[in-house]
Amino acid sequence: MELIDAHVHLWSLATGLYPHFEQPPRAGMLGDARGLAGDHRLADLKREAADCTGLELAGAINIEANATDALAETQWLEAEADADDLPLALMVAVDLAAPDARAQLEAQLAASARIRGVRQILNVHADPAYDYVGRHYMREPAWRRGFALLAEYGLSFELQLYPDQMREAAELARAQPDTTLLLNHAGMWVDRTLAGWRAWRDGLRRLAACPNVAIKLSGLAMLDHRWTVESLRPQILEALDAFGSERCLFGSNFPIDGLFSDYATLMAAWQQIVAGASLDEQRALFAGNARRYYRLSA
Repeated sequence: MELIDAHVHLWSLATGLYPHFEQPPRAGMLGDARGLAGDHRLADLKREAADCTGLELAGAINIEANATDALAETQWLEAEADADDLPLALMVAVDLAAPDARAQLEAQLAASARIRGVRQILNVHADPAYDYVGRHYMREPAWRRGFALLAEYGLSFELQLYPDQMREAAELARAQPDTTLLLNHAGMWVDRTLAGWRAWRDGLRRLAACPNVAIKLSGLAMLDHRWTVESLRPQILEALDAFGSERCLFGSNFPIDGLFSDYATLMAAWQQIVAGASLDEQRALFAGNARRYYRLSA
């Protein structure tokens, strides 16, 4: 069965764009992240995926990796993809709140025909260990104006946030029905309590009610470092129940989730969890939906 990995991060330290991967932290959401020190390139992804049973890597979606220069990152990724035969789509970094958001978008699009959309992380949390950006972008008029540009350019948006931000995100999705939003990391159930689960579950339902929102089943190990198939199963099945197999995509979040698993073990877990789905549903989850949402050529 084909696999199009809907969420990977590629980087090279030689570019000088990724100082945060030169000396990764030893504490925080990821715990000891020193294993991320070093490159992660297409050849590494292909080598990791080669050990999968029953899945053959047929493409990947690269998500920006907080480079110090977003345009230079795109230029490096374009060269990386040109040198390889694996189909690759790019989700690039743009500051939609900036006065020059349109200029940023146009510069990015001029740098690569592989661009399909934008990611600007939105995660805000009272605990500094989990807070990414320290500001509520969705409440800022300038950011909302920048977000509205995505429909004009035919771009989608990688929606990375926490459950208590999902109500606002659903309103955003309804206000911009021509923009596809892809919820990263299954909505990041960060508050691991019963109340936190309910907030996550209810937030998923609000977002799933918006037909222009899909969900990526990725990044679960970031909040479950000692994960098992049984610890992941409820989240995967809840997401499938809310969005349906036609709006769910599998992604590895490698090499980040490689801190907690090898690639083949993670993919085997996904396969085991959805083994009861029809063959057509499994094909959609592992490749078809990613190919459709990211307009990835075979």
